[in-house]
Amino acid sequence: MEPVEGIGDVTVVNTCGFIDAARDESLDTIAHLIDSGSEVVVTGCLGREAALLKSRFPGLRHISGPAQASAVVDAVLSEAPQREAYGLPLGPAGVKLTPPHYSYLKISEGCNHKCSFCIIPQLRGPLRSRPIDDVLREADRLAEQGTREVLVIAQDTSAYGLDLSYAKRTYAGAEYTSRIYDLAAALGDRFDWVRLHYVYPYPHVDALIPLMAEGCILPYLDMPLQHASPEILRAMRRPAAVEKVLDRIRRWREICPDLAIRSTFIVGFPGETDDDFATLLDFLEEARLDRVGCFTYSEVEGAQANELPDAVPHGDRLDRQEILLETQSEISAEKLAALVGRSIQVIIDDVDENGATGRSQRDAPEVDGVVYVDDPRGLQTGDLVWARVDSATEHDLHASALGQRLDLK
Repeated sequence: MEPVEGIGDVTVVNTCGFIDAARDESLDTIAHLIDSGSEVVVTGCLGREAALLKSRFPGLRHISGPAQASAVVDAVLSEAPQREAYGLPLGPAGVKLTPPHYSYLKISEGCNHKCSFCIIPQLRGPLRSRPIDDVLREADRLAEQGTREVLVIAQDTSAYGLDLSYAKRTYAGAEYTSRIYDLAAALGDRFDWVRLHYVYPYPHVDALIPLMAEGCILPYLDMPLQHASPEILRAMRRPAAVEKVLDRIRRWREICPDLAIRSTFIVGFPGETDDDFATLLDFLEEARLDRVGCFTYSEVEGAQANELPDAVPHGDRLDRQEILLETQSEISAEKLAALVGRSIQVIIDDVDENGATGRSQRDAPEVDGVVYVDDPRGLQTGDLVWARVDSATEHDLHASALGQRLDLK
């Protein structure tokens, strides 16, 4: 069995139920695939609503909920056409759908936060961390498969180990504490690049910055802040000490000047005034974040924010999103222009006759920018190289490869 372009004999739809737009997209995708003749296997958040799915799509071959990879694999094997050349993309670490050179490593499931706009705790439950020896065992299997960049993910990465009382475990003759600092340091010994996602700005995050300055893990912090107005943050049930966040960002950059910070924000939250939105824009101008995503507020079934007064008209939400993204584009363009002439590390994601496409240390796959290497010099996917930045746009870089490939670990 092989992945194909277009419609396959069997298609797995990993659904999202976080916002209504994502639910609608998942349902539309299922309908399109069924109409196109594919056997459809549904998993993910919407799998919890099996009765809804079965009533709407009686022909579904399988339905499972979040984090049920084994059930999905079994369903695909039972539905896939039997052929002589038969195999799944399975390696020592299990199901792996990313390219060989980078992998996602999920360290916990669920979340203890009670954000008013979010239903993740209802969908995924409370925080449940994996013991550190279990995580490192998977990490070693990924390294054996050829992973060079590992992307650490969870609903709340910096809370890792809290529910385990930061239990100590022994693995490969060494003792480790189930804590994000210890895990990051251990992963830094195993992979060329270690990238942290979904890091809430708890006080102990400060300890991670020296690891970045020392080159143990990437100087990249994905930190979802959501807003900057204290009033809106309180309505969201998020930390509202914005000045402290700015102070910490300044200190982090003093320790690690190359630190790239990514964040996401919600505009049009109930009660958001023009002044609240202006406060958010002022924050962006002062914080000078490297990468920013912006979503318009979406009513999510079951979220407490739906009951809040003073809903923002949909058109105003879209206008504010456009203004915020334009503001951030200018900031991003200035920050990337400052890299022109510098030498940076680039990991190569794709090579064709026109050149190579990769990412810098400040770019996570699919959500950030890319680096176009105009003279690939025989580079291959997965190579890690030095490149000189020749030019920059609002989000991407153009560079030329320098010297030989890197082997950091």
